[in-house]
Amino acid sequence: MPEAANGGASWWTDALDQSRRIGATLLAAATIAATTAGGAEMADHTYTAEALATGAEVYVENCALCHGPDGTWVPDVNLARGEFPTVVTDADLRRVITEGAAGGRMPAFNLNANRLDGIIAFMRTGFDPDGEPVMLGDARRGATVFNGAGGCSACHRVNGVGPYTAPDLSNVARRRTPAALQRAIRQPETALLPINRAVTILTRDEELIEGRRLNEDTFTVQLMDAKGQLRSLAKADLVRFEVAQAPTHQPTLLSDDDVADLVAYLLTLRR
Repeated sequence: MPEAANGGASWWTDALDQSRRIGATLLAAATIAATTAGGAEMADHTYTAEALATGAEVYVENCALCHGPDGTWVPDVNLARGEFPTVVTDADLRRVITEGAAGGRMPAFNLNANRLDGIIAFMRTGFDPDGEPVMLGDARRGATVFNGAGGCSACHRVNGVGPYTAPDLSNVARRRTPAALQRAIRQPETALLPINRAVTILTRDEELIEGRRLNEDTFTVQLMDAKGQLRSLAKADLVRFEVAQAPTHQPTLLSDDDVADLVAYLLTLRR
């Protein structure tokens, strides 16, 4: 919990007012999302729109004053991005919420099952009440999917192992929310960062280069080519420079359970 500045009572009042104002916006959006969802039945371990609405309410009432409206006020913790010193799974989150943590600085909360499910859902979807429902499975099974049926390890590198064809995922859990990870698997065209798009280059020496863009400025472009070599090229030496608009991989054919397991595994990658 942040230390109060000079004039402590005023600080708490200002912080509470700020959390309530922003929290009211979050709650309103979550309520709209729940209403428009039509009450559709969701599979096991799926976060429903109703749970998101409940979670927004719980967060405003119990969490925002210490963690802030965006979940970043406590050092080394970012609730919206799932960054915690020890927490990995939903079960870990439940334990911390119901038992407390940090030597009592994080108090224990006595929430009923619906409210507990809601606050976890709200955090796991990155504070995005309009986001898609997120499914989380078993991280150990997800590692098997990553290296097997999912084909992820054929392109992605993790902790020094694997090719450079696609972005390194060693720290992906610190950069992507659970909802963004699930979307990248199911709808890659909506989740690909512009800087990671595939490029095709033809130089004045008639060398054809295909690879993944890493960086670009007015005069140069840096990329990882198809052979895994880092290249830096001056644009003045290029005859053709094309940036692909479509992702290099198609939407997954994995089952919902496999996707849930894969997302859970990716959430453990926070080097």
